[in-house]
Amino acid sequence: MTTERLSMRKTKEILRQKWTLARTNREIARSVSVSAGTVGKTISRAKAVKLDWPQVQLLDEQQLEVRLYGLPTPPTHNRPLPSMEYIHQELRKRGVTLQLLHVEYLESYPDGYKYTQFCEYYRQWLGKRRLVMRQSHRAGEKIFVDYSGKKPYIVDQNSGECIEVELFVAVVGASNYTYVEATRTQKAHDWIASHVRALEYFGGASEMIVPDQLRSAVSRPCWYEPGIQRTYQEMAEHYGTAIVPARPGKPRDKAKVEVGVQIAQRWVLARLRNQTFFSLADLNERILELVEQLNGAIMRVYGKSRRQLFVELDKPALKPLPQGRFVYGLWKLDVGVNIDYHVQIDFHYYSVPYQLMGERVDVKQYPMTLEVYYKGRRVTSHLCSCKRGGFTTKTEHMPKAYREHMKWSPSRLIHWGTTIGQNTAKLIEAILSDRPHPEQGYRSCLGILRLGKQYGSQRLESACGRALWSGGRTFRHVEAILKNALDRLPVGQPPTEPRPPIPVNDNVRGPAYYAQPKE
Repeated sequence: MTTERLSMRKTKEILRQKWTLARTNREIARSVSVSAGTVGKTISRAKAVKLDWPQVQLLDEQQLEVRLYGLPTPPTHNRPLPSMEYIHQELRKRGVTLQLLHVEYLESYPDGYKYTQFCEYYRQWLGKRRLVMRQSHRAGEKIFVDYSGKKPYIVDQNSGECIEVELFVAVVGASNYTYVEATRTQKAHDWIASHVRALEYFGGASEMIVPDQLRSAVSRPCWYEPGIQRTYQEMAEHYGTAIVPARPGKPRDKAKVEVGVQIAQRWVLARLRNQTFFSLADLNERILELVEQLNGAIMRVYGKSRRQLFVELDKPALKPLPQGRFVYGLWKLDVGVNIDYHVQIDFHYYSVPYQLMGERVDVKQYPMTLEVYYKGRRVTSHLCSCKRGGFTTKTEHMPKAYREHMKWSPSRLIHWGTTIGQNTAKLIEAILSDRPHPEQGYRSCLGILRLGKQYGSQRLESACGRALWSGGRTFRHVEAILKNALDRLPVGQPPTEPRPPIPVNDNVRGPAYYAQPKE
């Protein structure tokens, strides 16, 4: 900041501290947040016009400015003044600068204002605008997203219950072009799906997406380096954009969407207040109609609609969408690979290459498929299965021969079983032979063998004998026998419990009463 443009309040404060407090130039500079050079020039200018502190106290800001800098130069009226609204709109376009607009201005008006005065007129015009309009957004640069605090609702047809739903709002920075939709929740899958539909509505992706630091967007809130939720980051990479969360407690970082949410509440929610919807699809169909009207309405500030500004400014600058739509996937990190080279996802077991036995992998689960990653590299994929306790095994994941299967093999498990007893060995052999692939029985066999540490080898041998007799072929079957002490009964004798005697009571009628003929 130079002395020519220093505010008179700061000028007075500089002179006061110098002449009444006798402070040094550096001390004054730190106090009023200017450079020491500016302080020195201000004091020199005041001395040059022979001012002292009593005189300065009697002058108002305008009079002090005249004494220090003289009367302002009247504008040259024969020079055309450029359209500030035009300059403001052009600056939103990619690559357009004030210097370029000044060159174009001089091409039309060779005797027009020089670059410094040209910029000054624009700054003065911009300063008179409302605070919410001061933040300038380049075309195609940002899309702001958020949820509305006020929510619409749908009605359950069976119970008549009113169910509140969320209202998602997205606003393109330069043109204020708006997208609104209702979703069931604010959870990650709804949050990301709303982004996908919003980008498809806009027909392109911006350079940045600016969300609030809500849980679905940010895994680790932070003022400086927030952690982006992994699937949300993958969505951004898919569409070639970047996630730049707003700072916590700084609504000006996302002022566009704050205003967009207010407009959506007034333009959309207010119009829905007397309407009833029984499904989310019907509600969104009506919301889309209202959003189309909103984007087509003329804005008084610009004299154009959001749609017109979008076509002129943002649409040409947006990045084209990829051919495939982003598909939401849920990550499960650091999943262990068991000795049977399977991973457990939702109580179902999926195979991976047997070389990964004992390693840790990441699994990304889609609605119909899942993918397994090892150290960032995809190693396999499977169709999802809902069969609880079932196995999905690919032949190519199996070792060429069971003898080569690291340190585990069916014969080793059977041999381990013989150290406890013949019944245990026979049960392990039966479990392995019942499975389509012997490896699918490894977990059950290991679990059964480890029960010997808890209950002892003798009881485990008896429990395995009873399991063979009853047809049980699972770890849980043997565990239940031991927990209920059924292994202590002789094999062939079913468990019996003495029935409690029927209590004697006048209200107990007995079988004779029901044997009487009914009238």
